[in-house]
Amino acid sequence: MTSSNGHDNGDQNISVLVAEDSRIQAQILARKLADAGFGVRVAEDGALALENIRERRPTIVISDIEMPRMTGYELCSAVKGDPELRTIPFILLSTLSEPEDIIRGLDCGADNYVTKPYDPEFLIGRVRSLMETPLGAADDVEPLDVTLAGHHYRVNTNSQQVLNLLVSTFENAVEKNNELLRTNQELTLAKEQLTVWNDRLEELNQQLTSVNTRMTRDLDAAAKVQQSLLPTDSPATARARFAWKYKPCDELAGDFLNFFALDEKHVAIFVVDVSGHGVASSLLSVTVGRLMTPQLSSSSLLVAPGDGPDEVRIVPPIEVARELNRRFPMAEQNYLYFTLVYGVLNLETLEFRYVLAGHPQVVHAPRAGAPALLKASGMAIGWVPDLDCEEQTVQLEPGDRIWLYSDGVPEAMDPDMNQFGDRQLLEVVELGHPQPLDESVSLLMNTVERWGRNGSLKDDVSILGVEIAAG
Repeated sequence: MTSSNGHDNGDQNISVLVAEDSRIQAQILARKLADAGFGVRVAEDGALALENIRERRPTIVISDIEMPRMTGYELCSAVKGDPELRTIPFILLSTLSEPEDIIRGLDCGADNYVTKPYDPEFLIGRVRSLMETPLGAADDVEPLDVTLAGHHYRVNTNSQQVLNLLVSTFENAVEKNNELLRTNQELTLAKEQLTVWNDRLEELNQQLTSVNTRMTRDLDAAAKVQQSLLPTDSPATARARFAWKYKPCDELAGDFLNFFALDEKHVAIFVVDVSGHGVASSLLSVTVGRLMTPQLSSSSLLVAPGDGPDEVRIVPPIEVARELNRRFPMAEQNYLYFTLVYGVLNLETLEFRYVLAGHPQVVHAPRAGAPALLKASGMAIGWVPDLDCEEQTVQLEPGDRIWLYSDGVPEAMDPDMNQFGDRQLLEVVELGHPQPLDESVSLLMNTVERWGRNGSLKDDVSILGVEIAAG
């Protein structure tokens, strides 16, 4: 029987706990599960997930494996080792696919295993399948000793769990095999084409060399164009100072930042972070950056005609975010999306109005006091037709600073896969507060680079600091 919203009535009683350290992936999965009729809670790492599970028992747990503080394997072992919780079905999500990973899933007592990237409908089907096969306790099961790749495992799960996990592994293998068959078919066609083109191989190689040279030259030129669009001058005001750092992880970046005067009283400040890397992401970031200018035109986003013939209206940040969301739906942008923090600083009142769309939180560092993250949230631009976010306001005082940055700062990884994190971000901001603003921004960038494998960053990093002049 189906309810009026199109979902199975039983789904409305299923509570899913998602443990996922990627904010974007967690939001996407939570929305898909909610749309399917499930109740959803999200925890950003395994330790928080375990607290949530013990506080309020979910119907099922879906957990990423690679997480800071507590991995998915460790979380699963903790749940399955608790007599009160062990019958909760547990699904592991991972990009891993080696045989040893499957045994580790059995070893920790997992009931199902889904390889990333996955089809959300496929995962929802797994959830419903597990609900149809309730798990019993595994107290009376004889442990099974398994040795694989020189590692010893003592598997202590009931037959239903083993069957569920092995079936899920088989389904993953079938899907990967189908992908391999499709690839082999494409390779066969490619080989036939190569045979036809054999006589022209030398000519094609010469063309390829020429194209490669031209592409390298074009990429260098594109990188210079992108750099040229970054801020060169600060707004002519004594009320605020600005400093920034920008480091792409490849030749072309998906990040973009800028600040400029909208009129004599208002300054626009923003950071954009497009998903992915390379040419497509760079083009989208530049396109968005070019639209966000103070020039009044038919395509203006930040300013609009006022009531009088020579008057200009400053468009509120929430309207800017909604218009960007309308103009850049993900399905029409090659499934690229971007996060955004955009704000307007009133130089007379020192009020900062801003909107956050899937972007890391703004840091407010008062002149006297500890810096803190300003609470705000919202979906990334392009994900859904109706943008779900709210405009926020913070009143600044002389000597205060605000920090805008891309997720390449808090999500930078050290060699042991530990994230830089919000807490360390706040500590570095506080440490650099007595220094001039540009030195404080450089301190944060240098610290992130040292954290990320001695400067080998895996994501673009953008940092923009604003200081209200004292006195």
